This record gives sequence, structure tokens and C-alpha cells, in this order.
Amino acid sequence: MTIPSVYIGLMSGTSLDGVDGVVASIGDDDDAPITSLASAYVPFPESLKAELMALQRCSENELHREAMAGNAIAALYADCTERLLAAAKIDRTGVAGIGAHGQTIRHRPECGFTRQTNNPALLAELTGIDVIADFRSRDIAAGGQGAPLVPAFHQAVFGSAAEARVVVNIGGIANLSILQPGAASLVGFDTGPGNVLMDLWVHRHRNAPYDEGGMWAASGKVSEPLLEAMRSDPYFALPPPKSTGRDLFHADWLDRMLRHFSGVQPNDVQATLCALTSTSIADAIKQFAPGAAGIYVCGGGALNDALMASLAENLRQGGMTASVQSTESLGVMANQVEALAFAWLAHRFCSRKPGNLASVTGARGPRLLGALYPA
Repeated sequence: MTIPSVYIGLMSGTSLDGVDGVVASIGDDDDAPITSLASAYVPFPESLKAELMALQRCSENELHREAMAGNAIAALYADCTERLLAAAKIDRTGVAGIGAHGQTIRHRPECGFTRQTNNPALLAELTGIDVIADFRSRDIAAGGQGAPLVPAFHQAVFGSAAEARVVVNIGGIANLSILQPGAASLVGFDTGPGNVLMDLWVHRHRNAPYDEGGMWAASGKVSEPLLEAMRSDPYFALPPPKSTGRDLFHADWLDRMLRHFSGVQPNDVQATLCALTSTSIADAIKQFAPGAAGIYVCGGGALNDALMASLAENLRQGGMTASVQSTESLGVMANQVEALAFAWLAHRFCSRKPGNLASVTGARGPRLLGALYPA
């Protein structure tokens, strides 16, 4: 049976800002091109964002509240799907499947589970399209971290036979993929916080959802003692495979770090958080890909000029001359990469092909990722 080549990918990440969606044309061959046909974005209502933040921790009546949040996310996913169909001018019958990530509220691979809030059955009912969801659980069941899953996609889309490349995804959490020509296995892992702590801090002090362009961070000065204290967290010294999330890098973590640095001005804290993200990424690149020809950034972090400049400077100080630029230079908009990855993972599921890389997640081997909710 020939599998249709059009898939939808829906992604809502750790930044908790909203739903990124794409319609993609994906060829059946592993080396076939992946083309974005249309994209859409649906923001989270503030009430849902607040509830998802609250669900990051144990709280009263959380089973009921999570189920209701899952219903709300499914409705937003359905809204995004309708916008995508209209933008691409295609009928739902031409879509093979929706890859729906859900919203991570707990990620505890060391306990054998991860939780992405969603209601994929409702999404299938609302859209009339097959839904593939829960991509991470099978990898964790096989002894893996369940994350990051995007390196396999990065390899398929951005890999080069001529040069070593690093793809860095900076969402709430930052992860990278080391793409080496002819390498027997791929290295990829979560480096630590991306935007999550910066977003938290700018919201606390300026009531803004994020530091646009990194302008507030650029107005401050890095506190080297505070940066050193933050970088002493054991996570940064762990070898890959490793993954993390809001379970570690959250408000309490930041407040604990700031306990002995009450004299640091708020904009200087923001500059230091920016440096924490950039130095942890740069350290990983210098260790695992010192000869990389190019560093390609996607996710919201690619729009943070201060962060991009800090990353380039940290690499330069480490003796690297590789350019730092957005994945747009490789033909994929920075804000579409993760949604495209989940369209690709849905295609892998429908093609009965594994979606994980054991060298990245630490699983016992390749696994078919996802669960099907038929239309």
C-alpha cells in the first residue's frame, strides 16, 4: 500500500507559548526531500498557560485538571490543523496523519515515564485525520531518555556528506545534534536551559512573555560568580545520553542559585542567564564537534540576537571559527523545525520505520515511536 506523502506536525514546547504547526510533503525514501507546504501558529490563552505551569508540580485535583488541559490542547491543535489545511489549500482526506507532540508536564526517564498532555482521541475526532501521538514513551520503555528525538530528523534534513555541522534547537530547553559525515552513530543531547529561565525572569520583572531580541539581557552585565554557581549544577557535567526539562530548571532552581547573589541587578541576572544558555551549548560543541564547519540554530533562541552573539563569542574564545546562523540558511525556517520533526516522526510511524536513535537516547535499540488514534 502506498502511504500518502502529506503529513501535519504539531508542536507545543517547553516555552509554553503556543502551538507551531506545519503541513509537510515527505517522500517515502529515507533521503527524499521534506518540504514545508504551509505553517501556522496558535497562541495559548493565558489561563491555559498558567494551568500548564501549575501542572509542572504536584497539586490538588491534578488528574482532573490535566485531563481538562489535554482537552483544551486538543482543541487548539484542531484549530491549528484547520488553519494549516486552509493555508495549504488541501483537503483533510489528502493528509496521511497528524504527528501531535502534546505538552510535556513531566519528564522523568529515570523513573521510567514521561508525560505529554494531550487528548489525541479527541483530536482525531475533531479533525477527521489519523493522529499519531505519545512519541517518547516507547524509547523510555526501551531504556532510553525519550529525548531528544529531533536529532534523527536533523540528520535526515540537515546532514551533509561534505562537512560536519551542528544543529542547535533552542526552545525552553536547548539540545544539539552533531552531524558528522560518515559517522557510525550520531551524538545529540539536551545541553541544559534554553529560554526557560530567561522567560521566567523577564516575566517576573517586566511582565513580558520573553526578552524580545535579547534586548534586556544586552542591557546588563554578566555576573561571573553567579554564572559559575549556576554552571556548577551536576547536570552540565553529566555525559550523554541525557535529557532535562522543567523538572530540573524551574523557578525554585533559579531562586536557590540567587540566594547568595541578592545584590545582582535584574538585568544583570538576565544577562547571566543568557550566558548560561550560550556557554553550556558552546561547551558541548567544543567537546563533541570542535571541527564543525557551521552551527545552525532553530527554535525561539534563533530570534534572540543577544543569545546568538553570546554563543558565537563563546565559540570564538574556544578557538572555533564556525559561523553561527539560523537554519533558514539551510532552507528551513527556525520556527518550523520542531513541528516538521513531528510530521516526519508521524511519517516514520506510518512507514513502520524507527524514529529514535539509540546513540542519542540510550535506548536498547531502534524502536517504532508513537501510538495511533484512527480518524
